[in-house]
Amino acid sequence: MIEISHLTFGYGKAKLFEDLNISLKPGHIYGLLGKNGAGKSTLLKNIAGLVFPWSGTCTVNGIDADKRLPSFLQELFFVPEEIYLPAVTTTQFVKNTAHFYPKFDNSQFTKMLTEFDVPADKLLTKLSFGQQKKMIISFGLSTNTSLLIMDEPTNGLDIPSKSQFRKIIASALTDNRCIIISTHQVRDLDNLIDAVLVLHERRIVVAKSMDEIAERVHFGIIPSGADYIYAEDSMNGLNAITLNTIGSYSKVDMELLFNALTGDNKTLIEILNKPGHE
Repeated sequence: MIEISHLTFGYGKAKLFEDLNISLKPGHIYGLLGKNGAGKSTLLKNIAGLVFPWSGTCTVNGIDADKRLPSFLQELFFVPEEIYLPAVTTTQFVKNTAHFYPKFDNSQFTKMLTEFDVPADKLLTKLSFGQQKKMIISFGLSTNTSLLIMDEPTNGLDIPSKSQFRKIIASALTDNRCIIISTHQVRDLDNLIDAVLVLHERRIVVAKSMDEIAERVHFGIIPSGADYIYAEDSMNGLNAITLNTIGSYSKVDMELLFNALTGDNKTLIEILNKPGHE
């Protein structure tokens, strides 16, 4: 699906990534995590062919992303963090745009709009930012492209809408589709993604499935004095990441994992990237 090889990119003289190597497969929802300013949006733009690497390559379905060929574009939909919609109704937007995507499903789109409670007969420019975001997310899902990229899609959504978002995204995944969602609000991807990419200090420090992470480390409250890889104080005690030595699986604590990895916890990075158990 997506093959990034030795990709280096930056703006001006400032290097943002260096020698990135990533392979992403269909049938997965990837969470691209990183602090504000880490370069998540720029990496997504490289994948979408909106910016060009200094060196290295990025291909999607075997096609160079930076060539932006029609066969590439009809299998890609990109939901940016900031959206600017024309002064047309949702119905008119579909009429003007859907024909660029051969697998667009209008009944699927209408159903999603109903679930999100977005009116179809109101000018898009008159909708709230949250409603605009829900409209474009619904449209992107209904294109049924093999690659769907969303940059900070939950920004502007209230709590009930975030819950709806997780439900709708999960229902839209197929074996032939790859979904990439970037965010710095890691809790919004809880129980949704099945693999995580953490971008930090110009590189992907971890690219693993949630199952692989749970196989190698354990998340939970530990007694005082117990060994741990990383820990934070909580109301219930010490919330920690520990080595999984007994083969018992725990739910991955996304926020704890994120804080540890972006805090340069080298022990955790080494454990998660150790060869084997693939």
